Amino acid sequence: MRLTLRGSVILLCGFAWNCVSANPGDQPNILIILADDLGWNDVGYHGGPIETPNIDRIAREGIELDRFYVQPSCSPTRVALMTGKVPMRLGIYRPLNKHSELSLPLDEQILPEYFADLGYQRFMVGKWHLGHHTRAMLPNQRGFEHFYGSLTGGIGYWNKVHGGGYDWQRNGETVRDEGYATHLLVDEIRTLIEARDKRRPTFMYAAFQAPHLPNEAPEETIAKYAKRLAGHENPVRHRHAAMVDELDQAIGKVLDIYSKQNMLHNTVVLFMSDNGGLVPPGLPEEQNLVQKIGFKAGKWFGRPVPNFPIPGLEFLASNVYDAGSDNTPLPGGKMLVSEGGVRVPAAIWWPGRLEGRQHSQQMTITDVLPTLLDAAGANAVVPDDLDGYSQISALQGGTSKRADFAVSGLTAGLAMYRWPWKISGTETPQLFNILEDPLEKNNLAAANPELIAILQTRMNTWGFAADPGIPFMELLFDPDHFGGKEDRAPWSEVVQ
Repeated sequence: MRLTLRGSVILLCGFAWNCVSANPGDQPNILIILADDLGWNDVGYHGGPIETPNIDRIAREGIELDRFYVQPSCSPTRVALMTGKVPMRLGIYRPLNKHSELSLPLDEQILPEYFADLGYQRFMVGKWHLGHHTRAMLPNQRGFEHFYGSLTGGIGYWNKVHGGGYDWQRNGETVRDEGYATHLLVDEIRTLIEARDKRRPTFMYAAFQAPHLPNEAPEETIAKYAKRLAGHENPVRHRHAAMVDELDQAIGKVLDIYSKQNMLHNTVVLFMSDNGGLVPPGLPEEQNLVQKIGFKAGKWFGRPVPNFPIPGLEFLASNVYDAGSDNTPLPGGKMLVSEGGVRVPAAIWWPGRLEGRQHSQQMTITDVLPTLLDAAGANAVVPDDLDGYSQISALQGGTSKRADFAVSGLTAGLAMYRWPWKISGTETPQLFNILEDPLEKNNLAAANPELIAILQTRMNTWGFAADPGIPFMELLFDPDHFGGKEDRAPWSEVVQ
């Protein structure tokens, strides 16, 4: 269903507390800040050792979303964010690789298009990762007036290379901007906000690449954590921590830009990670197939894998040995359906309206679209076929309808939440009361066969699209290296 404001102006103005004809100053600005692979214990307000005063500020002055759930990998979470739908319904189960012809389906109305109907100017900076095979898949064709950043997965922070191709552009044109990617995004945000049309509210989607691999940061910040975390058993942690620190500094600068432009007081700021952190080897997370192969590649051949005819082995090994995140105390991490892969740091802040407390009810990535539209006064145009609901009432201390939520891991199949229950696995299902047992230690499946049957029926009748699978041989022989040598045309120049 694609219900747009263009066909529903009378409906919107009759039932919502704002409409496009209202004073634009009454509509809140929207600022989404998305981190990439940020771990549960990578933020200061969870007690971690990395300094994140600006992220902590959003959680402290706003509402800390203590039970915020996403997909365990990047593209699926971004699909859910843009559509309000569980991504498996749309055929997206895992990250899109550089050669994939898949995308966020073109017939879906997505978040910036809704805000276009509401009169917002729409900007995006950072990582897209929702398809780049054809021009129709790109951000500028999906509702954004301006896009600056990368189309694919992880890039080198200094050289902007992904899988051999340069990946840095502005509105479809390759730009060879020198500098650290996190810093460049802040500069672009400053330019956009200072030059904005002040007669219209602003929707800004800042999808930072950090702290996704590769582990690259300014040397002075790395040195800070080499000293601060001296003796840490995983020295990769120093570089990862530096990347998180740089991300936090960037977020602080963005908040300052909004404050100086007299916008922050009427801006809904939503911060979150796209999935749990990528964790180092030696933990149970090696049940993940990629991590198993990568662990063996690094163990058998050394790091980097020397002169081996399958370059993907080094790529897989990197995803194990270069992992520096921390999801303590949650089990698991990126690519897994366990809590460390899907429960992430998140907070929402709307000065004067959403602030000053912790929200302990479940909220999911599919709730974001209806929640933000509700905040903008456009709840009347939210389609009825979404998997999420507006959580504005719950965030203000009331109650709200809660939806089932499903996640898809790389090798563990599907898991589903019907709060507070979580079921995972198929042949031998596991069942947890995740509210009472957030570390997933007490499998209650044997004692609840009827509930297992109900939840499995729901999973089987949800209507998920076919899983297209992984082009594994392509991954092995032409992997999605993060950074590295540039050996082909820029990605913005091979779009069909």
